[in-house]
Amino acid sequence: MARVDVKKPLFVRIMGNMNDYVVLLRGVNVGGKNKVPMALLRQYLDALGFTGVSTYIASGNVLLSTDKLPAEIQTMIENALTAHFKLDDGPIKVLAVSRDRLQAVVDGRPKGFGDRPDTYHSDAIFLIGLKADDAMPLFDPREGVDKVWPGVEVVYSQRLSAERTKSRLSKVIATPAYKSMTIRSWSTTVKLLELLKAKHTDEAV
Repeated sequence: MARVDVKKPLFVRIMGNMNDYVVLLRGVNVGGKNKVPMALLRQYLDALGFTGVSTYIASGNVLLSTDKLPAEIQTMIENALTAHFKLDDGPIKVLAVSRDRLQAVVDGRPKGFGDRPDTYHSDAIFLIGLKADDAMPLFDPREGVDKVWPGVEVVYSQRLSAERTKSRLSKVIATPAYKSMTIRSWSTTVKLLELLKAKHTDEAV
């Protein structure tokens, strides 16, 4: 009994330091390039010591728990991608987003953003080492088609669906700074937050 009593506080202390993250991989499984099978990726991340690893769709969304800091997570996963997968566009950048930060992205949306998916294409453009104030001048929204708003380490982008072929979002894609951005549809962004919340609840039980 004494042995169990000694270990129990240590276990609680370690688990108390664990945090939940969604890790966004930039530019994987797009147009047949940078192929990263999610099942194989999960195996490598398990081997790195991350816990509760799961993925959502094939566009590079990983949910995991760890006591490591975001910068450490990003470096470990970027190195794993380079070591284990054939990448067409060179090293892949990743972004580790905590549950609180993702909650702030959703809570900080412009009024009505994402509420009319039948009318607008709405995206969260997550910034990797780039400030919103520096990213905003790169956008050249077309009046009546595009709208963009700055957030905290994110840019909210909205396009009128019926006129999306006239969108100027492609201008940003052509800039060098685009390599420091990764785009998720608003529906995916909200879903990832729901999954992180559910993950946290399951772990707390």
